[in-house]
Amino acid sequence: MIEHNINVTRSQRGLDITLRTIRLMKACIVVGLEKEGFPTPAHVEITLTDDDGIRAINYAQRNIDSATDVLSFPQLDWHDGQGDIDELDFDPETGRVPLGDIVISTTRAHAQAREFGHSFARECCFLTVHSLMHLLGYDHVDDEERRALMREHEEAVLSLMGLTRED
Repeated sequence: MIEHNINVTRSQRGLDITLRTIRLMKACIVVGLEKEGFPTPAHVEITLTDDDGIRAINYAQRNIDSATDVLSFPQLDWHDGQGDIDELDFDPETGRVPLGDIVISTTRAHAQAREFGHSFARECCFLTVHSLMHLLGYDHVDDEERRALMREHEEAVLSLMGLTRED
């Protein structure tokens, strides 16, 4: 099994994130990378923040002055889970490929969990997997077929994790 490094930083105020939820999110990354056949050890950064924090990041990075549930900042130029990795992609200190950064608004995740009728942990895991798919080059913005493909890959990972919409 490939050993990935997933670092989680909590910068939000007010909302408590359990260690169980963080472990589930990390496991979603590992299962997702394995399911997608990612060929090398990877490094992923996850930042948990609130609506104000994600709004500031969204404005600074994308010039969009609004909060959102999740942001993805890929480091590789992949398309639909396919791409090349060469020697320059590896971090020489860790031997891992920096895959990218994920930022999640826990404020939004709590609200969406209530709205969709499932647990906060399940919503955090969904947002993590959704963002991972973006890091691997999947997209859902302009094309219904690509949106369906991305959703299929997300649901496959969540299913492997045993995280149904009822959880």
